[in-house]
Amino acid sequence: MGKLTVRALRAVLVVMLVGTVSVQALMVWTLISGNDPEDGSLPLTSLRVITILGIGTIQVIGVCVWRLVTMVRRGTVFSHAAFRYVDVIIGAIVAAALVWFAVTALNAPGQRDDPGVTVIMGGIGVAILGVALIVLVLRMLLAQAVARDAEAAQMQAELDEVI
Repeated sequence: MGKLTVRALRAVLVVMLVGTVSVQALMVWTLISGNDPEDGSLPLTSLRVITILGIGTIQVIGVCVWRLVTMVRRGTVFSHAAFRYVDVIIGAIVAAALVWFAVTALNAPGQRDDPGVTVIMGGIGVAILGVALIVLVLRMLLAQAVARDAEAAQMQAELDEVI
């Protein structure tokens, strides 16, 4: 991974993390201060809490990607330490899907006239779970790469003994 790519990715991650923390802080302030009264049409307090949690899942993924990029730059990504971050990413994506399903459930009563919206939202939740499955497949590829790297190191050690 080139230096420019790493810097660009880190810049995007910093902007994303600063933006999400700002949005979370404003939402928490709104909840605590009570400056934004609900009009009764939607359960806004529940949606705000769920949104704060959903943003948290994005932040967790951002931090884990940052750590994995650091490992790539150091050349240590093909190690067992990388699995921890990939597993956390998978867990955060599944949590994001569950948060999305909660939003869908809260929104569903207001969509009685147009249930297609709820179906579409449910489909988006399934798609989010699909992303978790894709990352799981990538984790399996990482596991194969780590195994091949260990095998290559063992063969190199044996070859060094022979020579």
